[in-house]
Amino acid sequence: MKPHRALELDGGEPLSATTVKAVTGLCDRAEDQDAPGVAALHVSGAPTGDWTGGLDVTLVTKWERALRRLERLPTATAAAARGDCGGTALDAFLAADLRVAAPDTRLIVPRDATATWPGMAGYRLVQLAGGARVRKAVLFGRPIDAAEALSLGLVDELADEPEAAVAAAAGPLGALSGKEVAIRRQLLFDAATTSFEDALGAHLAACDRALRQGAGTPEVTAP
Repeated sequence: MKPHRALELDGGEPLSATTVKAVTGLCDRAEDQDAPGVAALHVSGAPTGDWTGGLDVTLVTKWERALRRLERLPTATAAAARGDCGGTALDAFLAADLRVAAPDTRLIVPRDATATWPGMAGYRLVQLAGGARVRKAVLFGRPIDAAEALSLGLVDELADEPEAAVAAAAGPLGALSGKEVAIRRQLLFDAATTSFEDALGAHLAACDRALRQGAGTPEVTAP
C-alpha cells in the first residue's frame, strides 16, 4: 500500500498563506478519506536571508494551528527529509509520527535578524530529545546532522531513499485504525506531563475500548 495522501514542503520558501492552505488541505483529505492510508510529507530546504520580512503573528498563528491539526490527525503520518531542513520543512517533519531522513539531512532551527526563530520547532525538539541535548540547536542554530538526529530520536530511520522508505512503511501503518492511532498518540503525548494516577483512567478506558472491539461489543458512550 502506498501513501494515498502526500505533500511536498520546501523550507527554503517563506511561510505563506499558500503553505498553510497546503497543510490544512492534507488534513482535510486525511480526515475525509474512509480507506486506510498514511498522510505523507516530503520535506527539504531551509530559510536564508531575510525570510521573516513578510510574516506577521496572525499568519504564524494559523501555521502553528495547522501543524497541531496535522499532529493530531486520525491517521498515521510519515515524513521523508532530504538535505537541509528548516522553517516549514522542519516544523512539519517534527510533527509526523514516523520520520525518515536521508544521510545528508541536517535539521536547522533558522535565524531571523537577531537570533534563532522562537517557533514551536524548538518546543518539539525539546519534547522529543530533551532540552540539554538540543540546547545549541535551539539557542544558536547549530545544525543537527542525520546521524545525531537518529541518536536523539528526532529521526526514526536513515535511508538513501527516504521517500521509498515512507512508502514501504505505509502498508503496516495504513492497516491500523486511524482513530485508534490517534488515541495511542494522545496517550503518548500525555505521558510526559501526567501523573500515573491521572493517566491510569485514560489508559484503562483505551484498554476497555480495545477489548470491546475485539469481542465485537458495541462501544458504550455517555448519554
